[in-house]
Amino acid sequence: MEWYQGVFELIDMRSFSNLWFWIALAVVWSSTSHWVLGVPFDMVVRARRKGGQAEEDLETIVRVNVNRMLMIARVSGLWIMGLVSFGLTGLVLLGWVYALEFAQALFLLAFPMTLVALLSLRTASRIEREMPRGEVLRQRLSRHRLVTQLIGTVSIFVTATWGMYQNMTFGALGA
Repeated sequence: MEWYQGVFELIDMRSFSNLWFWIALAVVWSSTSHWVLGVPFDMVVRARRKGGQAEEDLETIVRVNVNRMLMIARVSGLWIMGLVSFGLTGLVLLGWVYALEFAQALFLLAFPMTLVALLSLRTASRIEREMPRGEVLRQRLSRHRLVTQLIGTVSIFVTATWGMYQNMTFGALGA
């Protein structure tokens, strides 16, 4: 057996019948809902409970991350938007026109993450414009996390539904 044959057996390219795909989906959404604008959500909770230095730390790291995100968007946002649009369009064509299941799985991971990225940019620009502090900032971050979790929930539901359809249509073992 050649090494690439072993790799393709381990990493089954029929994504929706592969346990690794579902683990990756869970990890992506778990991480995405934990990191709000690049800030771990436990810092928000700690700032709410303790205040003082924890509150200052939260405000500082949010300010740094907001400035960084908006600078990247202003400098190369059009290029990033063009490349992401090209990539998503390519995945749609490969996935649904050419029936490549791996591309379908990647699209079902990438498209909702694009929505989260746009939501993050919107939240970051609002934070930059209003410069909230304290409870208002924590509420804004909590609301952002809630919407991210809603996007994740819908995404997981759609992905699971499409994956079950694929597995029932083509068989879980590729038959």
